[in-house]
Amino acid sequence: MPDVVVVGAGPVGMVAAGLLAQLGVPVTVLDRYSEPYPRPRAVHLDGESVRVLQHLGLHERFAAISRPAAGLRLLDAELRPFAEFRRGAAAGRAGHPDANLFDQPDLEAVLRAGLPVAVRGGVEVTAVDPDADPVRVTVCHRADGRVEEIPAAAVLGCDGAGSTVRAAIGSGLRDLGFTQRWLVVDIRCATELDSWGGVDQVCDPRRAATFMHLTGDRYRLEFRMRPGETEAALVAGLDALTAPWLQAVPRGRWSVLRSAEYTFRARVADRWRRGRALLLGDAAHLMPPFVGQGLGAGLADAANLAWKVAEVVRGRAGDDLLDTYQAERAPHAAAVIRTAVLVGRAMTGGNDLLAALRRPLAATLLRLPGAEARALAGTATRLPPGPWVDRRHRRTDLPGTVCPQPVVDLGERRVLLDDALGPGFALLSDGPVDERLHERARRAGARRVALEPATGDADFTIGDDGTLRSWLRRGRATAVLLRPDRVVSAVSRR
Repeated sequence: MPDVVVVGAGPVGMVAAGLLAQLGVPVTVLDRYSEPYPRPRAVHLDGESVRVLQHLGLHERFAAISRPAAGLRLLDAELRPFAEFRRGAAAGRAGHPDANLFDQPDLEAVLRAGLPVAVRGGVEVTAVDPDADPVRVTVCHRADGRVEEIPAAAVLGCDGAGSTVRAAIGSGLRDLGFTQRWLVVDIRCATELDSWGGVDQVCDPRRAATFMHLTGDRYRLEFRMRPGETEAALVAGLDALTAPWLQAVPRGRWSVLRSAEYTFRARVADRWRRGRALLLGDAAHLMPPFVGQGLGAGLADAANLAWKVAEVVRGRAGDDLLDTYQAERAPHAAAVIRTAVLVGRAMTGGNDLLAALRRPLAATLLRLPGAEARALAGTATRLPPGPWVDRRHRRTDLPGTVCPQPVVDLGERRVLLDDALGPGFALLSDGPVDERLHERARRAGARRVALEPATGDADFTIGDDGTLRSWLRRGRATAVLLRPDRVVSAVSRR
């Protein structure tokens, strides 16, 4: 069987390749660069994303190169806070801190060093034939111009906004109505800057801006560009732009690691798959950064797709299983994008009278209890019904949602739930399991795991601090079938 070919060795491509390798699928990663791309880009991952890294055994290495963020503050033009969303450093529902700041080159180094995945750098994918069997990938070696054809069991296009794979499958990007130009500046500062530990969003209609301390001596500043402004002009006036944060620091104490103009867009691909060629990450969706889900959405793509590709290429499922990928991920990605657009417009949009009136109203609404939960409701995973997600009858039903991850007792050890369950499917029970669910779990090769004190048959038992038992009871379930991505597939009802 030929390898699955992953196009693009960024974090999404490497995580997808790592998940496939973990499932025993041969995989090769192709990238146009001979070395990891050195410039910082993504800076935030939520707890669900770190949970995906945990499946690869890399969460502790990620913790060493990141730090939990204290939350988000909204500031007025005078840098006075008018709304604040606090985050703690403790583990959240996913078993990891809810917000984590890092520098992308550090993450890429962790992935390259920690995954048993072959990366072929210096090769540019010029064509993909998704209708061939096996799929054919044409590459050009950048060093000498040599052209090579590579057979692939499947092709995962993790090749970014200008995706070659997306063009090859005849997919276009649907515009969701948001475009803003921003100057992104990463600096290294030898003097520790005043920071409360979270992200500051300046909601100034004249110049929206963002400031955050990443890790160590690295900081990020972002400035919305006005119509007609150029990157060169803003970089020339960088001292004035950064003065609110750096005016007390001598110029020799800080340096620019990178400055670049980015256009924040809201777009989603109209087609995510043709045959066994599929899109992930920025190849499938582009989202503004205002809810910090850009890279996390790509890692969610990888977690959703990897086990499905593994089932198909190993002959355990038909190609129709791959149809569930877009059906599940596209609506969620679009919902996250729309949430990011709404938040972005509220924080940065316009300088007319309506915008001036909207900001104090938004400030009042954001102070109300539960405002943060409502604002982030659009980012929660809630997959639609399908072959691997039973239909929900009540809002509190569990199918299509993600299982929480507490620390559990496994014999004499205390481990995170996913480490106890291992890769693959799991049947988690706290009471009777109906025959229908038993049979589905058996066909899926699921491990049978029971909460102590256990009743009935189980491969092993775990001790719960009450998190899982309460979650099951709220969902009126005695047992759940968990997919490898920890989405609830089906339940036995109380």
